[in-house]
Amino acid sequence: MLSSLCFDLPLPALALLLAVLATAGLVSGLSGFGFSAVGAAILAVLPPREGVPLLMALSTANQLLSLRQLRDEMPPPAQWWPAGPGPYVAGGLFGLPCGLWVLGSIAPATLIVLFGALLFAYAVFSWFRPAHWRVADGSCRVRALVGAAGGLIGGFTAFPGAAVVVWQNLAGAPKAVARATTQPYILCMQMAGLALLAWSRPDAFGPEFRGLFALCLPVVLPCTLAGVAIYRRMSDHNFRQVTLMLLGVTGIGLLGKGLIV
Repeated sequence: MLSSLCFDLPLPALALLLAVLATAGLVSGLSGFGFSAVGAAILAVLPPREGVPLLMALSTANQLLSLRQLRDEMPPPAQWWPAGPGPYVAGGLFGLPCGLWVLGSIAPATLIVLFGALLFAYAVFSWFRPAHWRVADGSCRVRALVGAAGGLIGGFTAFPGAAVVVWQNLAGAPKAVARATTQPYILCMQMAGLALLAWSRPDAFGPEFRGLFALCLPVVLPCTLAGVAIYRRMSDHNFRQVTLMLLGVTGIGLLGKGLIV
């Protein structure tokens, strides 16, 4: 029964799958983003048709648990506008279909490689930039444009949070502010992406998906809780360093993904 639900994966491949997703849960619980960036390694053992919906669903569950654990630090939806994540989410919901159109209409490999290279270069640059160098957080229109960029990028890379994370880092936002903006944004983008995928490809959520989801969820969620516990003990400086490292890893992951596509 288990093998039928796991696409007859051999034991080493199944162990790799669970180890990657456990690491993704830990990383996302720690940073508030990066689940798909780390979890994309499962595409080495699962075809994208099965792996991508699994990543999206597990990332959504991961974000819901993190948000519940950090609910005291998260603004209620009534306060999402104008200073909270509302403008980013509004822009992202506009940009996401555009990104999906790019994915379906244009060969995305070049775009993915270019964005991965830029993200890695940004992480390296920011690691060495002076601590006092900042940009203004911007108006609602600027935040909406950043969110739209994230939605566009997420549509063809499955990493929607990268643009918002970069912007928060450029603005020098404290870890609580950055997380209170980034996590609700990613959750909304993942839920919108799942809805669009369910509408366009309902067969992606068949018995095989449900079996893998049921198998992986009990592995991801405890690791998410462990990541949140580590996050609570981090300083703003250490959180920024971890964020830059994960942006660099995301860039490398996109480069690899683009070269494989």
